[in-house]
Amino acid sequence: MSEVNPIQLPKYLKGVNYPATKAALLDNAKKMGADDNVCSSLENLPDEQFDAPVDVSRALGARH
Repeated sequence: MSEVNPIQLPKYLKGVNYPATKAALLDNAKKMGADDNVCSSLENLPDEQFDAPVDVSRALGARH
């Protein structure tokens, strides 16, 4: 699996109401047309609430 492009990530998370769960992030990303790589990366996030987009980016970066 390749890394998620941090510049494109906000496009897929646009419209998310924070704090947001992993499931809410994934649902929104799918609605926004995220590819399999992005969806897979979001599915592998820890099951917690994220307070802001930067928290999602940090969690994705911590996995690599």
